[in-house]
Amino acid sequence: MKPRIYITRKLPEQIIDGLCKNYDVRMWNQEDIPVPREVLEEEMKEVEGLLCLLTEQIDESLIDKAANLKIIANMAVGHNNIDVISATKRGIMVTNTPGVLTETTADLTFGLLLATARRLMEAEDYLKSGKWETWSPMQLTGQDVYGATMGIIGLGRIGEALAKRAKGFDMNLVYFNRSRKYEQEKELGIEYQPLEKLLQISDFVCVMLPLTPETAYMIGKEQLELMKESAVLINTARGGIIDEKALYKALKNREIWAAGLDVFEEEPIPVDHPLLTLPNVVTLPHIGSASIATRLKMATLAVQNLMEGLAGDTPRNLVVVNKSK
Repeated sequence: MKPRIYITRKLPEQIIDGLCKNYDVRMWNQEDIPVPREVLEEEMKEVEGLLCLLTEQIDESLIDKAANLKIIANMAVGHNNIDVISATKRGIMVTNTPGVLTETTADLTFGLLLATARRLMEAEDYLKSGKWETWSPMQLTGQDVYGATMGIIGLGRIGEALAKRAKGFDMNLVYFNRSRKYEQEKELGIEYQPLEKLLQISDFVCVMLPLTPETAYMIGKEQLELMKESAVLINTARGGIIDEKALYKALKNREIWAAGLDVFEEEPIPVDHPLLTLPNVVTLPHIGSASIATRLKMATLAVQNLMEGLAGDTPRNLVVVNKSK
C-alpha cells in the first residue's frame, strides 16, 4: 500500500505528478478556498505526509489525531501556523520553503514602500473618480524615497535583499536584529541600531521578522510614538508583529504619516476593519511571494521536502526547535 499524503489546497498538476507515482495523494480540490477544519481533521487520521499552507492552523489537537504522520511540509517561509514544538516532540518533521521567495518578496516590499510614500493608490482613485481637474502645487504630495533613511527590523534573507534595492535609491540604511551581522554591515553599508534608535531616525521602517512569541506585538503604542510624524511603516512579514489597534490610532491621529501592509493579524482582514477606512494606508492581500515563477518554486520545494522526509532522509529545509520548550 502506498503511503498516503494530503495536500490542503489544489496545486498545479506538474507539481504533484511525481508524487502520484509513489504515494496515495489526496488533495482538497479548491484553489481559492481553504480546506474546512472538519475535513482536515478526518484526513489527518490516515496520512503519513501533509503539505499545507499558512492558512491551515496545524495545532496540537490536530497533530494528536495524526497517528501515522511523519512530516508536515509548509508551503511558506514562516511556520507560525504550525505547532512545531508539539510536532517535534511526537517525532514529526516540519519543513518550510525559504530562499525561493526572497527576491520576489523584496520586490513587493519595495513596491509597497513606493506606493505608500508617493500615494499611488490615492492618486489612482483621485483620477478614476473624476476629481482631477487641474494641476496644483501640493496636490497628492508624498514623501521622497531617494536619499531617505530606511530602518529594517529583521535582517534575514529578505531584509538583506530589500537593503540591496534601497542602495539603488541611495538610501541610508540602518537595521535591528536579534544578533549583529557584521559581514552584512560591511557588504551592504548598513548600520546596526537598537530598536528604539532605529524607530526615531528612520523615514521608512520595514518589518521583516518571523512571527514568534518574542516578536508578537513588537511594534505597539510605545514604539509608534518613537517614530517621526513623517515616517512610513511597511509590513510584509506577519500581521501579529504590529498591534493593529495602536497602528490605527497612530495613523488616524497622524502620529506617523502612512503605512503599507501586506499582512494582518486576521487574514483575510475583515472588510469593516478600521485600518481599511484610512486614506493613508495601502493594503494588499498577502501577495509578497505572488509571482507565477516563485509560487511554483515554493510548491516544488514543499514537495521535495515531503518526499525526502517520507523516504527517511533529513529534509533540506527541516525546521529545528528546542524540544525542551
